[in-house]
Amino acid sequence: MMQGANDISIAELALASLLILVSAGVSLWLRLGLTKRILVSAVRAVVQLSIVGLLLKWIFAANQWYWVLLIIVVMTVIAGFSARSRGSYGYRGLTRDALSSVWLASWLSAAVGLYAVLHFRPWYSPQYVIPILGMVLGNCLTAVALCLDRLTQDLRQQQARVEVMLSMGATGWEAYRDTARSAVVAGMLPTINQLSVVGLVSLPGMITGQILAGASPDQAIRFQLLTMFLICAGSAGGCLLCAVLVYRHVFNRCWQFCSWRLQRLKVEKV
Repeated sequence: MMQGANDISIAELALASLLILVSAGVSLWLRLGLTKRILVSAVRAVVQLSIVGLLLKWIFAANQWYWVLLIIVVMTVIAGFSARSRGSYGYRGLTRDALSSVWLASWLSAAVGLYAVLHFRPWYSPQYVIPILGMVLGNCLTAVALCLDRLTQDLRQQQARVEVMLSMGATGWEAYRDTARSAVVAGMLPTINQLSVVGLVSLPGMITGQILAGASPDQAIRFQLLTMFLICAGSAGGCLLCAVLVYRHVFNRCWQFCSWRLQRLKVEKV
């Protein structure tokens, strides 16, 4: 009977990496234009995860609060900039708004799980803080990016509708509310879909990792449920905060719609 997961050698990992060629081959065969992006993304994943693995190994051994704080701040800043760069339109202050939305929502959600539910001590325990916050950050990043993209696109494309509502006496928030509602829904849908099929369609990473490490299935499921609830709360909070911050930038105090502030962004390719 297997007691735990077998170690994976470099040779075995290299063999598994050949599976990437299947995706690249499909792209090449169907002329999807994704072959280069698949290969570059795979190389980036290997380099990034290798560096992160070495870094985390060192941080876990050091077990000092300032190194843990530094790494989670860096993770948050990267997530904020990533959320900001995935939209089609932007405005002055977009980076600050994206970073604030991701930071406040994910840190508050993770703090509730780590310290109010799991009661981890010390507070900077790297083997718990970094993975849990990382999962919440990753999903919050996706939610905020989708919300921002939908918000800015709809506001730009529905400028006439917004201005008609304002001319008929609607307040800025009344003219903005439906757009904000649809954007928040768009941002939260991936998390809600994942939450609704977890366990039926897929076994998420935390369950799989804990079971492979020898934990009992019931405890692994409880940890996964906690993580999913934290992710859902972080995504909702990030989208809501994002919608409020965007409103403050595209409407002035006189409820005038400042559509000229929304400028098309250059989309960077991988």
